[in-house]
Amino acid sequence: MEATSSRGRSRGGSTALKRRIGSGFGAGSGSTGQSLNDDTLRSVFSRLDDHFDLARCSAVCSSWNRVIETAHLMRDLYYKRNPPASGSSSNVSVKSYFETLAMHEHSSSLSSGPAEVYQWIGHPKRATLCRIKSGSILTGVGDEFLRLWSAETCKFMNEYNVPKAKTLVDFDFDENKIVGLTSSQICIWRRNEPRSIFQSGGASFNHGLCMSYADPEVVIGCEDGRAFVYDMYSRSCSSIYRLHSSPVTCLTITDDQLIIGGSTFGNVAIADQTSGQKIGVLKSAYAPLVIRSLSVNTNSHMIFAGSSGGYAHCWDLRTLRPLWEPRVSPNVIYSAHHLPGDTAMLAVGGIDGVLRLICQRTGDIIRSIVVDTDRPAESTSRSRQQIEKKHVREVASDARVDNISRRLRPQITSLSVGMKKIVTTHGENYIRILKFRPKKS
Repeated sequence: MEATSSRGRSRGGSTALKRRIGSGFGAGSGSTGQSLNDDTLRSVFSRLDDHFDLARCSAVCSSWNRVIETAHLMRDLYYKRNPPASGSSSNVSVKSYFETLAMHEHSSSLSSGPAEVYQWIGHPKRATLCRIKSGSILTGVGDEFLRLWSAETCKFMNEYNVPKAKTLVDFDFDENKIVGLTSSQICIWRRNEPRSIFQSGGASFNHGLCMSYADPEVVIGCEDGRAFVYDMYSRSCSSIYRLHSSPVTCLTITDDQLIIGGSTFGNVAIADQTSGQKIGVLKSAYAPLVIRSLSVNTNSHMIFAGSSGGYAHCWDLRTLRPLWEPRVSPNVIYSAHHLPGDTAMLAVGGIDGVLRLICQRTGDIIRSIVVDTDRPAESTSRSRQQIEKKHVREVASDARVDNISRRLRPQITSLSVGMKKIVTTHGENYIRILKFRPKKS
């Protein structure tokens, strides 16, 4: 799970706790938190009544982590808050409990918490796509580089050169590899190396428009409506699926081997890699329109899409029936995404430049925001990279988007959701990341 935006604060808070422990137990004799014996530390930590505080203390140093782990303080706090679970010896429910709490804080922060925006120049020309995973941001398409950034500090981490004479159209990444798609090739980079370590021969497919990556497979959606499954270990095409009679505009693959692809006709096709068969087609009541983005929630078995008519769509993956599809924007929605595991919030953005947060269950707009560029930005210097800190402005539910200055709402060409974070690109040379915090009660 991605490190949350409270990391910096928690480190400071835990350091302060160390100082308080040291000063409270004989500061005059030079004692510190590290010099306390395990029984004393256990007694102090057992008085914490917040699981996040306990987790932050656990991250301070190995000795604190060992005390908290061996004393089972996380488990005891879980049982304290959930007495019916005390009869079970399984740690799975404890883990599930804390995951649920983290997801609740994420969704509540996005729906009603304060937010700050950090903006920096990330590319010489422009960036049109972004991805965020495990505390890292990858941006690119528009120039000859892919660039990796820290989601916590916005610091530059690495750069990857796109092969000469090639135009990248899509990309994805994990903790080890960067995978990119040109119209006729797959390119792979190691995270720690700038040059591509592999380029496919290009004989398998032509006119690739989009891709989805889940190690060890890359699925490429093509202009002719087919999806090519490419095995990165054998470096060959393992299967081909006819999804549509029109171009495949967006793709995603699920953990249970489903390939889901959108089209220019407003349909979403589903193919099962296990059986090798196309199992269904999802349709919109407002077709024909172009499906521009897809996001699948395997926890709630829902498929979300954004389309050229400004509609947000949702289908039940089990019944293949539509659940809702309101028109949330007057213009094209380029991107729709949610944090994996979150069943509450869906973020969408597009040509009108308004970032909208939507309830996954109902399709209702929970919150609409733009970046307030009228207020003076706070400039922070981190090495030679200039980062501007900006504020968000709420957009009322009954506000006319046309009355909002275009300066406040540059088009959102892509967005990606991390833990209490949303990164956006705008077809310009800058990158933005919105960091949300829990609303104070």
